Amino acid sequence: MSVRQKINPDFLYYYDQGKCLNAYEVFGAHLVKDEKGKNIACEFALYAPNAKRVQLVGEWNGFAENQQELYCVDEKGVWYAYLEGDYEWQRYKYLIDTHDGQRIYKADPYAFYSQIRPCQDSKVYDIDGYKWNDDVWMYTHPKTYDKPLLIYEMHMGSWKRKPDGEFNMFNEVAPMLIDYLKDFGYTHVEVMPVYEYPLDMSWGYQGTGYYAITPRYGVPKDFMWFVDQLHQNGIGVIMDWVPGHICKDAHGLYMLDGTFLYEYQKEEDRENKEWGTVNLDLGKGITRSFLYSNALFYMNYYHIDGFRVDAVGNLIYWLGNVNRGVNEGSCQFLRDLSSHIFAKDDRVLLMAEDSTSFPNVTKPSGIGGLGFNYKWDMGWMNDTLKYFKLDPVYRKYHHYQLTFSMAYYYNEQFCLPLSHDEIVHMKGSLLNKMPGDEWQKFANYRLLIGYLIGHPGKKLLFMGNELASYDEWHYEKELPWNILQYPNHDASFRYVKEVTTMYKKEKAFWEKEFNPEGFEWIQADNCDQSLYVFVRYANDWKDHIIVVMNCTPNTYDNYRIGVKDCDYYEEIMNSDRDIYGGSNRVNPYPLKVEDYWQDNQPKSILMTIPPLGIVFLKSGFNKAEVKEVKEEKPVKKTTTRKTTTKKTKK
Repeated sequence: MSVRQKINPDFLYYYDQGKCLNAYEVFGAHLVKDEKGKNIACEFALYAPNAKRVQLVGEWNGFAENQQELYCVDEKGVWYAYLEGDYEWQRYKYLIDTHDGQRIYKADPYAFYSQIRPCQDSKVYDIDGYKWNDDVWMYTHPKTYDKPLLIYEMHMGSWKRKPDGEFNMFNEVAPMLIDYLKDFGYTHVEVMPVYEYPLDMSWGYQGTGYYAITPRYGVPKDFMWFVDQLHQNGIGVIMDWVPGHICKDAHGLYMLDGTFLYEYQKEEDRENKEWGTVNLDLGKGITRSFLYSNALFYMNYYHIDGFRVDAVGNLIYWLGNVNRGVNEGSCQFLRDLSSHIFAKDDRVLLMAEDSTSFPNVTKPSGIGGLGFNYKWDMGWMNDTLKYFKLDPVYRKYHHYQLTFSMAYYYNEQFCLPLSHDEIVHMKGSLLNKMPGDEWQKFANYRLLIGYLIGHPGKKLLFMGNELASYDEWHYEKELPWNILQYPNHDASFRYVKEVTTMYKKEKAFWEKEFNPEGFEWIQADNCDQSLYVFVRYANDWKDHIIVVMNCTPNTYDNYRIGVKDCDYYEEIMNSDRDIYGGSNRVNPYPLKVEDYWQDNQPKSILMTIPPLGIVFLKSGFNKAEVKEVKEEKPVKKTTTRKTTTKKTKK
């Protein structure tokens, strides 16, 4: 069926009512082929109800005016043209004369491709015809609720660059990235926005071409190949998606036909002064149809596995201001979005970047929730980083910043992010946030990463966090891979790789992730020593891991902690091992479980707790020989690491 045939009353009704899910099949530029597959014509369609006249100015006519016009085919303002010939790869724009006397040049809001910045032209592109080879992934990959979910967030243009500083293309990044992700055990990669945006400094969050893959990294089918290759290697692809606001560049969606067509009419609702952008009116039917169709377009044409929705707090409340109340139009948009996406594939990850306390964000829309299946736990991230910035001598006064997250954890389904937002704009890298001398900084860094893995919740790390860099991330240059030649960075890199691999391997970290029976505190109130001890359970309670965190530079030898009724515990990970740059205060032998009541537990063990370290102890039940530990009265504090610049007083 031709585009012209699709422009019928039913389609226009659904588009106007916000119920259209395939608007990209009508609007935009669509090649017409003969029976042999040869391009013979191109159909153009644009929705511009305030237009008095619409012209096509393109590469084929020297961008001259008065050469080719679209004609209005419906009173609602749909404009259409049929041009014979082969227009693939040709650049074009719309020249719109409005009823109120404006004359504006616009890129095609439904274009599948565009000219690279600073040019602003759309390009005719054949979006069809890619041969996918990811059937195994598409038909067999499971839901992630009781499976490991470890996400690598990346900015395509600054992960790795060519020797001359130019961008690597999608088809160049994929082979390097796949092996890298598999080495760490990552299950998914999340790409920061890859649809067209004019300003590199915006990192893609201020888009102009929602349907156009940015030409910075290749053509659309290159991105299809990128996704295809990751799928063939068992790695899902999530994309950042920004439905809330757009940039004001004149060629973009902003004031498309000279009116606030997709935006709010009222200035106080429309103008997002903090970011210099304008907010889309998600209560409008045409805006909803544009965005619903966009999400399904990426699922259909690019096999995208999930969407991280940016700035959800600004959608829930008017301009993110709780005092202005809930924006019901936006909330209903989110509910319907989830319904449309999960009707297509209920395994898709729909993730909310939301720092508010608005309830039921991850509850199904059918029972009053917003319909997301995951929410970034911004509270956990902020509390955790504030705590780790403190000198250990003061941490005992802020002990509950690390325990508070479990007070609300089961209200939603959370993903724990250490994202790009926390290592830019003079906030400091993860390593540079840490207090103390060089040894303490790296020890705190390892402790932080271990805490991320041990705490309930899905995991997200921004690219480069694994390098333990002193420098913040910068979009204009690649990650500082060269620092891996230095022992501290190389050791930290090895630690992150092994602790993330452990997470993916051990069922206790994810089988009962959102079940209150999957977590138990053993020591939650030991403020004076800044110790935290908790248990993570798999479905079989016998398969569990005890996590012991020490947030001071003190070492605790022969320290007794309460444990479960098993035979022994084996240390499977210790951030203080010398191969990670630590002092090697480890537990090298299985720890015998003794009939000694401790921490409200019927059994206990004696262990070494390293300075500024985290230890993971796995349960054992096979009656294997264990090293006898001489019974001694537990010592609460025995040594302080000598390299520290300050000694912590009890």
